Amino acid sequence: MTAGPVRDGGLLPLDGELNRECREFAETLRALFLELGISVRRYASRCYLNPGTLSRYLAGTRIAPWAFVEELLHHLAEDLGTRLDEPALERLRRQHLAALRTAASIGRAVQQLEGQLQAADREARRAGAREEQLDLALDGTRQSIADLDARLLRLETRPFTPAPPDLPDLLAERDALAREVDRLADELARTRDRAACAEKRCDLLERQLALVEHQQGTDAAPLPPAPAPQSGPAPKVLLVDDRPDNLVALEAVLGPHGHRLVRASSGSEALRALLDPDDFAVILLDVQMPGMDGYETAAHIKRRARTRDIPIIFVTAIGTDPEHSMRGYAAGAVDFIPKPVDPWALRAKVAVHVELHRERRRLAHRAPLRPAPAPPAAVV
Repeated sequence: MTAGPVRDGGLLPLDGELNRECREFAETLRALFLELGISVRRYASRCYLNPGTLSRYLAGTRIAPWAFVEELLHHLAEDLGTRLDEPALERLRRQHLAALRTAASIGRAVQQLEGQLQAADREARRAGAREEQLDLALDGTRQSIADLDARLLRLETRPFTPAPPDLPDLLAERDALAREVDRLADELARTRDRAACAEKRCDLLERQLALVEHQQGTDAAPLPPAPAPQSGPAPKVLLVDDRPDNLVALEAVLGPHGHRLVRASSGSEALRALLDPDDFAVILLDVQMPGMDGYETAAHIKRRARTRDIPIIFVTAIGTDPEHSMRGYAAGAVDFIPKPVDPWALRAKVAVHVELHRERRRLAHRAPLRPAPAPPAAVV
């Protein structure tokens, strides 16, 4: 059928920077719309859409939701009797999925995760280098103590010799070296912990990146397939934010993927939800909350023996610079996600922690090994 004229209403040209998948979907959607032969403004009114939003859908700068595509197909069938056959409909579905997975939003998620991985890698390398320095300093200080002890021993074993006048200074020097050993050993332990935490963050971020990159340009499901029924109910995810609209946004991103979401609108409400901490895979914790903020809430969670091992992801609008990051990690966070939240990055972070939780649950429920049979009693 020949398309009618498209009158006023703001039909924009296709975005010149679209990738192949987004361009193919936009061209198909645009061709379907042009069959209606009406203006963007008129059709936007019919769909209760802002004309600018509809124009962006048709220009490819925003990926239209599948509900809009279904509504467009319904109007084509209703107005013109045009219906896509099953192969064409399946092709359109595949184009829509490919466009979603290669759109700029997923590119931003990759960029965000890569930036976090680079920061974690820098921290791991810095901590590793400092660990080597402290090891050398500790060995050198211990050797100095050993040399001083040998000198003092020689002085003590010399017969009929008065104590040298510098003996008090030597003993004071040994005490100072012993204190330095304690200080270096304490700093070395903290540095090793910091290096181990940074390495763990690198591992988590690599898994998150792999999950997001697997979705980019593929037809795979957005998250790993649902677990088999015998693996038990889906783990719980605790969402903590004092603003209801933020909680709704988190639920909209995570809800369709089978997670059991538990809401809390304050730090104290989160602590009450964790009185029964069983099966929580991860906590998404807003940093800026009135009263008990995210840092204080995390500190309370980490002080409880039953909840200290639940990973915490801070959701923050105040930045992830080193100062805030170090405070967050000190409070017990394993990860950060900045606001406004990128849905691809958020889904990847939660999916990785949920899968780790499932792995731990499978190991915990694995049947214990049978004890070895006792040797036969000796025959007398």
